[in-house]
Amino acid sequence: MRIVVLDGYTLNPGDLSWDALKRLGEVTVYERTSRKELEARALDADVIMTNKSVIDKEFIDRARNLKYIGVMATGYNVVDLKAAKENNIVVTNVPSYSTNSVAQLVFAYMLEFCHGVVEHSEAVKSGKWSDSVDFHFSTRTLRELNGKTLGIIGYGRIGKAVRNIAIAFGMNVIVNTRTPDISEEGVRFVDMDTVFRQSDFLTVHCPLFESTRGLVNIQNLSKMKSSAFLINTSRGPVVVEEDLAEALNNGIIAGAAIDVMTKEPPEKESPLFSAKNIIITPHIAWAPIESRTRLMEVVVENLKAFIDKKKLNVIV
Repeated sequence: MRIVVLDGYTLNPGDLSWDALKRLGEVTVYERTSRKELEARALDADVIMTNKSVIDKEFIDRARNLKYIGVMATGYNVVDLKAAKENNIVVTNVPSYSTNSVAQLVFAYMLEFCHGVVEHSEAVKSGKWSDSVDFHFSTRTLRELNGKTLGIIGYGRIGKAVRNIAIAFGMNVIVNTRTPDISEEGVRFVDMDTVFRQSDFLTVHCPLFESTRGLVNIQNLSKMKSSAFLINTSRGPVVVEEDLAEALNNGIIAGAAIDVMTKEPPEKESPLFSAKNIIITPHIAWAPIESRTRLMEVVVENLKAFIDKKKLNVIV
């Protein structure tokens, strides 16, 4: 069985092993694969593994040996599922491997907004504490999370993990979801208007659908408190980036932290790069070694189940 990994670098930049996958067949690993390189590298493959390399209908229709596409991620929009189904190709993904790491980053952002840890450390190293006449100084107004309202848009595994941490911090949690469970204790389910208006911190965890594309726009940002902070670790296109820059630069909201952008890698001219009080990280929420280890394990388990004629995390 010929197995081709199209873009293995982000999953395994060198600190993990492909050995478990290699025990299942003849494996070729490419760090990255462009659409122009796709056919030369994988047209005769039995199995393709992809993270962000697009597997489109044109390729699927020509790949006569292809039996299985393993998406090395949760999102599977890179694969033409209709074409895969028409060609009897099994497609799998890896759900929930990064739940804890994404939730962890959300609170790293929130705590940075509350305490300005890096900002204060740099101020100390620049001599400001040494020059201070007092035992203490601060560069901003510091905040506690206790008693603040955390709004969560999207309430799957990650949203629930964020809720658990928020409750431990003593936060009030409000949630907007398509499937509210009114019997659940510790949260209050609200409509979209309310979650924007009442949140001190608003974190977005919804999938990217046409109904959520551009959800965080100037109309909804304008509903937020001027002291509120926005966090997006879901999908870049959920946020209208020009509108977020406008909201930050005009003081409509106090700050934002994002780990995803509409285009990745982003253009150097992105309006967010010059916006006020924004933290931008390069899609790292999923990437701690523990979550990547889980991801690798499930990638292998999915393929082994397919070989054994079983179903595990099958999309089509």
